[in-house]
Amino acid sequence: MAEKKLVFTGAKWEPMVAYCRAVRVGQHIAVSGSAPVDANGELVAAGDPYLQAKRCIEIIAAALDEAGASIEHVVRTRMFVTDISLWEEFARAHQEAFADVTPATSMVEVSRLIGDGMLIEIEADAIIDDH
Repeated sequence: MAEKKLVFTGAKWEPMVAYCRAVRVGQHIAVSGSAPVDANGELVAAGDPYLQAKRCIEIIAAALDEAGASIEHVVRTRMFVTDISLWEEFARAHQEAFADVTPATSMVEVSRLIGDGMLIEIEADAIIDDH
């Protein structure tokens, strides 16, 4: 098996759940669901679906960078949202970040997320082409 690199952010949930922000094995990087929180774990942009989505993508980009990749390597995203009627605002942030990448994606409405006020959580998968 290829070497496994773990990326941690210090989020309070990482040790409680036993996960890390991202895992790289060979050319593949899986980024865990990223919620709209700041470095202290506090909610960012309460009530703003667009800014919350942008924050999730910033967290994903930072994790990818630490794992040796970037947004351009993303091949799949999954958006979990608490109100699908806000899809256009979530989509606008996604489009701004991934317009040149166009990964496969899903947007799924869920009943709630781990933190009060969270409107979205985003996962991403990336593949680094070493050729």
